Amino acid sequence: MKGIEHIFRPKSVAVIGASTRKGTIGHEILHNIIINEFNGKVFPVNPKAGVIHSIKCYSTILDVPDAVDLALVVVPRDAVSVVAEQCGQKGVKGLVVISAGFKEVGGKGIKLEKQLVEICKKYGMRMIGPNCFGIVNTDPEHSLNCTFGKTRALRGRVGFISQSGALGEAIMNHAYELGLGFSMVASIGNKADVSANDILDFWKDDPDTDVILLYLENFGNPRVFTKIAREISRHKPIVAVKSGRTRQGAMAASSHTGALAELDVGVDALFDQCGVLRVSSVEELFDVARALANQPIPKGNRVAIVSNAGGPGLLATDALVNLGMNVAPYRGAIKTKLKKAIAGLGTVNNPLDLVAGAGGESFKQALSLIRNDRNFDTIIPIFVPPVTINQLDVAKSILEGIKGTKKTVLACFMGAGEGSEGVDYLKRHGVPVY
Repeated sequence: MKGIEHIFRPKSVAVIGASTRKGTIGHEILHNIIINEFNGKVFPVNPKAGVIHSIKCYSTILDVPDAVDLALVVVPRDAVSVVAEQCGQKGVKGLVVISAGFKEVGGKGIKLEKQLVEICKKYGMRMIGPNCFGIVNTDPEHSLNCTFGKTRALRGRVGFISQSGALGEAIMNHAYELGLGFSMVASIGNKADVSANDILDFWKDDPDTDVILLYLENFGNPRVFTKIAREISRHKPIVAVKSGRTRQGAMAASSHTGALAELDVGVDALFDQCGVLRVSSVEELFDVARALANQPIPKGNRVAIVSNAGGPGLLATDALVNLGMNVAPYRGAIKTKLKKAIAGLGTVNNPLDLVAGAGGESFKQALSLIRNDRNFDTIIPIFVPPVTINQLDVAKSILEGIKGTKKTVLACFMGAGEGSEGVDYLKRHGVPVY
C-alpha cells in the first residue's frame, strides 16, 4: 500500500507534459494542482518551456533537484515508456498516466502498455492508468486535484472510483451541483497496475472515507473484489453502477478500456454476497450517495411518510412496498397524540396526510411525535409547495420536527427544484432532498 499512499498523499508532484497553452490537458492539470492549493512542491516538466504558471520548468524529471513522490504523465503515447523509465531512475514513487492509446486501442497499444507495466515493476513504482482522468484528495493536509476537469471537488466523506474518465468528470461536475463532497476520487482507466481492488483496500481503513461509490465495467479479479468488499461493507456502505448488463454493453465495455467485461449473469449475486448496493444508473448512484453521506443507515425497513398531499404519499407507499419496505400503520398512543396535536387531521394512517393547506407547524407537530416512535426506522416528509405557503418556513419546521432523532430522514419537495430556499436549507443541514 506504500506506493498508493504516495499517489494519494504525495509531498511533491511533477507534471510531465505541463503546457503553457490554456485548454490543453497538460495546462489544466497543473492549473488545478495550483488553484486547489496543493500542500507540497510542484514541478512542471517540459523541455520547451522555461516557466509555466510562474513556476520554474524542467527539461526532464531527472533535472528536478528535489525528490518526487508522484508524477502525472501527460505526454504522447509513444513517449510514455521513456518518461516512465526516467521516473524510475529518479526514484519517483507513483505515476498517474493520463495519456491514452494503449490497450484500449489494441495493436501496438497492447505492447506499449505491457512495456509500461514492466518498467513500473522494475523500479517498484505503482501506476494509475493509463487512459484516465486523474485523482483527487480533498484532505486539507494535501488538497490534491490532479485532474483536468473544470469543477473543484467539494470536501466530503465519499470515495469515488471510476473506470471511465469522462464519466468521472461528469460525476464530479454533478456532485458539485448537488453539494455532494468527496474524500478522494480515482479514475483508474485501463487499470494496468493499480486496480479498483487496490484502491478499495487502501480506503478500507481510511478515516476520511465513510461511503464508497463505484463505476465498474469489469471486476478484474472477482474473488479479490468479493473478499475486500465484504470486509469493507461491514462498516462502510459500497454503492456500485456496473455497466455491461447486456451482451452489447459488455462488448462495448471491453473496447472502452481494453479489459474483458463480464456478462451480467451472476453480478447481482456477487454484489449480494459481499454487501454491495447495486444501482442501475448514475442518477440512482447520486440519490443513494446523498442519503448515505448525510444520514445514518436505517436500522430496519419500517418507514413513516408525512405529506401535505394524498397522491404523492400513496405513490411513495407503492414504491417503497415494491422495494420490500414496510409502510407500517401507526399503533397505540401516537395515533391519539397525532389526532390531538394537528388541527384538521382526519384519519391517522401511514402515509399521514396533513391535507393541502398544511404548513410548517403541522409538519413540525407530526414529525416531533414520529421521531420518537420506536415502530419506525426512516421518516420521509413529502411537501408539495402551494402558492400560499413559504417553502423555507416549511423546511425550517421539518428540521425542528426531526431535531435529535437517530432515524434516517429523507425529504421530498415536489416541484421545488434545485435552488429553492427550502431545498437548499435542508441540504445545508444534512437532510437529503429529492
